[in-house]
Amino acid sequence: MSNQDTARDVRRHGSIRLGYQMPNFTYGQPVSELFPTVVTQAREAEAAGFDTVFVMDHFYQLPGLGAPEDPMLESYTALSGIAASTERIQLSALVTGNTYRNPALLAKTVTTLDLVSAGRAILGIGAGWFELEHKSYGFEFGTFTERFERLDEALQIIHPMLRGEHATFDGKWYHTDNAMNEPRLRDDLPIMLGGAGEKKTFALAAKYADHLNIICNASELPRKIAALHERCAEVGRDPKTLETSYLCFLMIDEDGDRARKAQQDFLGNIGIDLAAMSEEERAQSVADRQFVGNPDDVVEQLQTRVLDQGIDGVIVNMVTNGHEPGAVELAGRTLAPLFA
Repeated sequence: MSNQDTARDVRRHGSIRLGYQMPNFTYGQPVSELFPTVVTQAREAEAAGFDTVFVMDHFYQLPGLGAPEDPMLESYTALSGIAASTERIQLSALVTGNTYRNPALLAKTVTTLDLVSAGRAILGIGAGWFELEHKSYGFEFGTFTERFERLDEALQIIHPMLRGEHATFDGKWYHTDNAMNEPRLRDDLPIMLGGAGEKKTFALAAKYADHLNIICNASELPRKIAALHERCAEVGRDPKTLETSYLCFLMIDEDGDRARKAQQDFLGNIGIDLAAMSEEERAQSVADRQFVGNPDDVVEQLQTRVLDQGIDGVIVNMVTNGHEPGAVELAGRTLAPLFA
């Protein structure tokens, strides 16, 4: 039985096999047209076979994608707007920054999104990492160790609250006293952790999560999967019960040369000359997270570089052209058969 067959055997409500992430809101349009373009992408993803749509939970655009002053939407407000404009597609942040959200309030927020969307919310959460936005907005950033201490404590509050339990917790960072979370549509709202940390992130995923989104270079995936299996073994969990996905850049066009030109232009804008790099240098750069070419090209690349490595699903962003009419439809039409 293949890895994909095994993964399909454990599918459940809330599975993420083909996700579409919007990391970019710079569309060359007036601000008044920005959110309609977001909604159009979500609707196109829903119609094209994507099962989940994601937005980032940031206040500033990220390095490598644009300048800090580029447009960035508040995630849960945006997701509520998308919920009102779609019918079936699941909704999540990829991923919520724990450092600037009180965990009990976050449980309430995502549960309300679930109610508003008729049961389509997924809680994506991570430790937080972008120091500039913490400093600018006045949120404590702390050390790497402290951020993961806080995430661990937060999950000890959020997990029971999403499952109908009252949360009383007295930790180093957070305190709750019989915190209730009503109303709820369900007691199994999925929790997804996102990150690449083989010790801390993967250990928390093994303890608390339904899904782990792995963010790394594709060449690192075999090592990541091995580490995840080790973390699951440490807590006595069958790794087949923890779904996985991989976040990647997708640059797809019916004309493969045009897609490759888009990749070259994107990398050139951040100072990377792909033509001058060796294969080893490419494997160590952001190019190793990019899947580029015509439909046949990207299907082959995702199958061999991701799915054959034991990953259950993919979440793609189309930072170069996702806002252009028809681009998301082409991606969905191309990739959905991989998960049929």
